[in-house]
Amino acid sequence: MHIITIALILSILAGIASFFFVGIIPSIIAIILNIICIRKEKSINTVRSLAISIVGVLLPIIMYVNSYGLSLPYDKSQHLPMLTQILYDNYTRLGFDMSVLLKGNDEGDEELLAQVNDSKGMYFVSEGVGFDEEGVHVENGPETSGSEENDQNGKQRFDINGNPLGENAYKSEKESSLDDSVPGMDIELDDSSIFEAIDSNTDSGKMEIGKSDDDMPSYGGLPVGTLIVGQYFREDDHNCNPVLVLQNKTGKDCRFECVFTARDGDGNELATSKKTVEAVKSDALFVFEGRFDKAELEGELPSMYEFLVSKRDPYEKDMFDEVAVSSQVQDYSVVLTANNPSDRKVKIDAYVLFFDGDELVDCIWMIPRNEDEVTIDPNSAAAIKADAYYRFDRIETYYTAYEAVGGN
Repeated sequence: MHIITIALILSILAGIASFFFVGIIPSIIAIILNIICIRKEKSINTVRSLAISIVGVLLPIIMYVNSYGLSLPYDKSQHLPMLTQILYDNYTRLGFDMSVLLKGNDEGDEELLAQVNDSKGMYFVSEGVGFDEEGVHVENGPETSGSEENDQNGKQRFDINGNPLGENAYKSEKESSLDDSVPGMDIELDDSSIFEAIDSNTDSGKMEIGKSDDDMPSYGGLPVGTLIVGQYFREDDHNCNPVLVLQNKTGKDCRFECVFTARDGDGNELATSKKTVEAVKSDALFVFEGRFDKAELEGELPSMYEFLVSKRDPYEKDMFDEVAVSSQVQDYSVVLTANNPSDRKVKIDAYVLFFDGDELVDCIWMIPRNEDEVTIDPNSAAAIKADAYYRFDRIETYYTAYEAVGGN
């Protein structure tokens, strides 16, 4: 009876330790003790103890496979030790906030923001000039000039008449006009989408000059391999919005997260805004739009804003190359269409930037979707229409696409 009690206690403690991966060896010892106990006395208690110890061995194995698959441990974007990486991957996917494990890596948000000067794998930008952690100048990447590289990586540029801008305007056979040969191509515009601009319900003011302040002081941190392509700051009656156009030059698909912080003239925090881009393929362009509620700012613009971008492995599969997205200007509106010829359900996040000359006057987040969902079904298409409040003469469209696994 004495050895049975010891085996049961050891099995329970080892099972608990297995939730932190370190219980596998005690669980193996407990299995051996339980087998000895079963040979001496076959009872329900010994069987239960053996089952607990077996779970204590299987759980760490499952956690390892969930983090590294069937390969040997390798360095991930978080640059964490093996044990910490396993805990981070598994419990993050279960919905827990595991940023405390990062300890200054390039993945934190508020904690990393408070320690930004000590972070590794980052470079910093101030007033559009980039510096790495050693103060060396870093090029901020291509300008928004409609280059061929930009046009083929998620960016489209059109004038107010809907004509592509530049000789290398983004064109592809898969983005040709939609036809009825694919099921679901008889699409209707979604005029009631919640993703239209807040102030798009009125026709007044559409010839006004938009409020824009691209000279708003800013400072921020970016993961190495992430480039700033464009940086803007605009406002409307309800919000003021910093907008970043970035490019993923890390060489792999990434999930990006950003924390914007508005500050007053004394450096005090006024408001924060958190944004996430789920899956960005290598070399693709993408947008972060912060949103500071003027009610929180007491009607005043911040004196400056900060941004902190972090990256990690994406949770979902990138589908950028599997879909076709295009936008067209109609009067003071834009119609965005998306075609999903793949056999998977896809979520598309698109940002349309409206410009009056070089000034950003509006930025609208648009999600083309099928009825009652925010996804596009396999072999179908969707369209969405949104209005710009201010006068504009051209647009730029950026989008990301990823597989929507099992959800709406």
